[in-house]
Amino acid sequence: MARRSSPKKPKAKQTSRKTPRKAARATAKRGVRPSVKPSIKPGRWVYAFGGGKAEGRANMRDLLGGKGAGLAEMANLGLPVPPGFTITTAVCTHYYANGNSYPKDLQKQVDAGLAHIARITGRKFGDPGNPLLVSVRSGARASMPGMMDTVLNLGLNDETVEALAKQSGDRRFAYDSYRRFIQMYSNVVLGIEHHNFEDILEDHKSRGAMTLDTELSADDWIEVVARYKERVEEEHGEPFPQDPHAQLWGAIGAVFGSWMNQRAITYRRLHSIPESWGTAVNVQAMVFGNMGDTSATGVAFTRNPSTGEKRLYGEFLINAQGEDVVAGIRTPQEITEAARKESGSDKPSMEKAMPEAFKELTRIYGTLEKHYRDMQDMEFTVEQGKLWMLQTRNGKRTAKAALRIAVELANEKRITREEAVARIEPASLDQLLHPTIDPKAERNVIATGLPASPGAASGEIVFTSDEAAQLKAEGRKVILVRVETSPEDIHGMHAAEGILTTRGGMTSHAAVVARGMGKPCVSGAGSLRVDYNAQTLQVGNTVLKRGDLITIDGSIGQVLAGKVPMIEPELSGEFGTLMGWADKVRKLGVRANADTPVDARLAVKFGAQGIGLCRTEHMFFDEARIQAVREMILADDERTRRAAIAKLLPMQRGDFVELFEIMKGLPVTIRLLDPPLHEFLPHGEEDIAEVAAAMGADPKKLEHRAKELAEFNPMLGFRGCRIAIAYPEIAEMQARAIFEAAVEAGKRTGKPVKPEVMVPLIATKAELDIVKERIDAMAQAVQKETGAKLDYQVGTMIELPRAALLADQIAESAEFFSFGTNDLTQTTFGISRDDAASFLGIYTARGILPGDPFVSIDQEGVGALVRIGVERGRKVRSKLKVGICGEHGGDPASVAFCHQVGLDYVSCSPFRVPIARLAAAQAALDKKAAGEA
Repeated sequence: MARRSSPKKPKAKQTSRKTPRKAARATAKRGVRPSVKPSIKPGRWVYAFGGGKAEGRANMRDLLGGKGAGLAEMANLGLPVPPGFTITTAVCTHYYANGNSYPKDLQKQVDAGLAHIARITGRKFGDPGNPLLVSVRSGARASMPGMMDTVLNLGLNDETVEALAKQSGDRRFAYDSYRRFIQMYSNVVLGIEHHNFEDILEDHKSRGAMTLDTELSADDWIEVVARYKERVEEEHGEPFPQDPHAQLWGAIGAVFGSWMNQRAITYRRLHSIPESWGTAVNVQAMVFGNMGDTSATGVAFTRNPSTGEKRLYGEFLINAQGEDVVAGIRTPQEITEAARKESGSDKPSMEKAMPEAFKELTRIYGTLEKHYRDMQDMEFTVEQGKLWMLQTRNGKRTAKAALRIAVELANEKRITREEAVARIEPASLDQLLHPTIDPKAERNVIATGLPASPGAASGEIVFTSDEAAQLKAEGRKVILVRVETSPEDIHGMHAAEGILTTRGGMTSHAAVVARGMGKPCVSGAGSLRVDYNAQTLQVGNTVLKRGDLITIDGSIGQVLAGKVPMIEPELSGEFGTLMGWADKVRKLGVRANADTPVDARLAVKFGAQGIGLCRTEHMFFDEARIQAVREMILADDERTRRAAIAKLLPMQRGDFVELFEIMKGLPVTIRLLDPPLHEFLPHGEEDIAEVAAAMGADPKKLEHRAKELAEFNPMLGFRGCRIAIAYPEIAEMQARAIFEAAVEAGKRTGKPVKPEVMVPLIATKAELDIVKERIDAMAQAVQKETGAKLDYQVGTMIELPRAALLADQIAESAEFFSFGTNDLTQTTFGISRDDAASFLGIYTARGILPGDPFVSIDQEGVGALVRIGVERGRKVRSKLKVGICGEHGGDPASVAFCHQVGLDYVSCSPFRVPIARLAAAQAALDKKAAGEA
């Protein structure tokens, strides 16, 4: 028996140069337990489970992590769970706060946990004759599939492997488990790359004319193990660790260390998971799915995670361990016979191959879904016919599946309608709003794989994640093509329009991560051959190169040559049902930012309650009217300028008539001209000459005017209300167009039109009074000319800090406020949104800012100005209508803030309207829950 090492005295705190991974490797290299420091707050660090009971519960996920809480709850429910214990997330926090060291009493509690497992299993950790083998897995409170490290078969060494062979009566199984352990431990703890071991294995199979791992005999594995150990000593400088206790502490350190690996950091950033949460570590008795044809491992969902259909869904592998399924090394088999028939697989389903285990799994999945009242993602192992549950958690799902599951659970009376509304992540609705392949389009299908994540995408073929990220930054669309993805591909998957893999199943890394990101994915397209060196993708005689265009359809698993036409999605069924429930709950109105009829129709389709921002300048850039705009700008006097403006009047009126007709009486807020005039003029000698010729104008005059209007800082220059004050005839034309259109649209639709005229960039009440006087004069003129009575409002955008601070003065004239939080953020921070990318990433990475303030509103600074503006404005005008029309109007966190401060509505891009509707409902539910609490 290997001598059990005693703990050493605590070492001095490590410098920041020593990473957690290096610390774990150092621990393993010393062959001892880790150093410890006295804990300021000694407490309970370990919670045991197994034997039909547990010390933890489902509601302790913050402390035990999702996996640990799930294992504890399954044990409490009396389900078959291998015994084990969870080292809490508090230890992870301590680990990073104390120089990568552990609480002083952790070692004692871990020893007690090992004794707990020994009592239930009848095996002892480190005993050469009757060894207990364990798995060591991560488990954060939020699911992070594949992002952190796992070690299986821990406790094996040159002695215990022989005991395992004797006890199991299967020498091949024992050495297969040992080689898996050496490879996994060496990579995770010692930092030796996988390829070192894969090269050895492939060489051995090649010399023996073998293709599959299952073809290797016991003697083959013994030889492979010997070569593995030689390679470890070559790469590591020391023999592979033989002390099971040193192995255990090395693995625990590696799991804690993996919380700060690059892929985990990236995943947390993409999914807004705080670093402070930490991860738990789960140590659990091993059960073996690789003990022959009566053993298996698999992953199952109680409902289909892609569609939400209510039936058992998943995959399994006979004679395999869990990592084989999720790693995509072998293409798995279907769990149910119905799924096998649908997929056309000739391999037996679990229902046929293991009927007793399948029956037990079916019973358990019903128990778990009923208990958790949600779709469950379960991991299981069958060891010689006996089913063991290794994990349950609320399963990740597509937005489409989430809607169906929530609505069906509510209809089944498992949850309330309000709970159904609260369960859908608002941002996930984006998945439903992306194009799908036009059913009329010709499909040149070159390969078929598994429909791993729904939706469709086209793009250039790339074979590396780094290139995917690079081309994305250049504005190009790509499809990431890999044999199989790994957690290191997270940044490339995020950058790609879609993912295509030649290996792996529906629960492989690529499938799970793509579904979470809302990216289309086709996995397991086995007829494709990827050559990374040649940068080619081949199927039959067809060879596609890097940069060639392909399309993937993740809903049915097809790969198509070229770029295929797409159509906009249809929103109905469960989407309509749940959004109807949300609309009954929310207090906040939701409008859309819409400048064109296409935008307006989309806004109505997605449930907008009006237009919160129509940017009139976007209408001026149309090729048919830009010349009149330029004539207006070049005019030397008011008479000439008015002549040019007169050409624009019927065009603007026509624009507004169409918008008013589409909105059918819903409110429409129209912002007067905002951008600097020089934006409408050409720049550069060639462009100036071309435009001058088209206008019949003097190129020198055009050039002179462009230079005259040029500004060092246009955002803070001659724009917004400043243009309306300097050239009131422009504001008059726009106001007349709005009012004439309102009269005409009202006659056509029979519904009264109530336009809201918004003056931009107001800093003083005096500015608003000057422009409002011209607007009111135009309203009176149109009423006199048409005999119609106009019902309209004049308000302003609050996008300067001064306007927010003096909102009480401005509200004396303004009938509504709309916070333009894009510019308010710029002027509050003193940051140009167009130039911020160069440093905002550094600021968020270093914790200077919690996130990009242009994505989610800065509640402390910009938010404080919004609060002030609302409070002071309503002191003067109690029923002042207040909204927000920046892009923040479609950000769920910002929508919640808008609800809190008492805004009347948010306005966002049409595609963000459903997100805002749902976020507004959830904000109302949160406030209601807080009130009840």
